[in-house]
Amino acid sequence: MYQRKIPIDLDCPLRLTISLIDSKWKSCILDELRYRSMRPSELHKALPEATPRVLDLQLKELVDDGLVNKTIFPELPPRSEYSISELGMSLIPIIDDMLRWGEEHKELFEKKYGKHDSK
Repeated sequence: MYQRKIPIDLDCPLRLTISLIDSKWKSCILDELRYRSMRPSELHKALPEATPRVLDLQLKELVDDGLVNKTIFPELPPRSEYSISELGMSLIPIIDDMLRWGEEHKELFEKKYGKHDSK
């Protein structure tokens, strides 16, 4: 498993919070799971830009951090489902603020990345 070279500053709440959602896809995963539990294949379809390996690693980290629950059903073939935990739900207002900020500053991103058609 990944070992951090620089330890997290436990005296800084901002760095601690960011350390839980610091990757490109974690906040997107939490956003998808806020509405319903999803199987891994459903998450892969919902976030097609993310490689399966990266998505699986970030799901594992979210589970390890207690932000997401993983349920494995004892059937053949085995299947699993991910759902957002109560702790993960507590981050949704932050994600909503990030979504709102992104919408309010869309011109910044269009200037930086160019205009793209919405899906």
